[in-house]
Amino acid sequence: MAKSLRSKWKRKMRAEKRKKNAPKELARLKQALAHDGKGEISMDDMQEIVTVVPIEKIKEKKVDAVMDGDDGDDGKMDLDSKRNKKTLLDEHGQYPTWMSQRQAKKLKGKRVGKKTGKAKKQKGMAW
Repeated sequence: MAKSLRSKWKRKMRAEKRKKNAPKELARLKQALAHDGKGEISMDDMQEIVTVVPIEKIKEKKVDAVMDGDDGDDGKMDLDSKRNKKTLLDEHGQYPTWMSQRQAKKLKGKRVGKKTGKAKKQKGMAW
């Protein structure tokens, strides 16, 4: 796939943008690496390159998590914790946003077909 004229044009333009931004990106990277070896770095210099978060904020988050009874990272994402694993429906009967309409319709057909007891009538010619 990805052989249409539009995708070829988009690839070409992304390559042009990479060429244009490469010197700036390289300069930033060199600057960040140069600061690493010396040990003399000011936060003002680093704020131009990266996002700096104060240590106090990080420590506060950890203390709050411990006080709430949360042990920390248990390895699970709690975003879809109320989603049925078999039907992929959440508590409101909605499918995930990443699922296409075709997949949702297919799952719904299986679910509703089992519920009523009879499967959907197959399309085709009856001889």
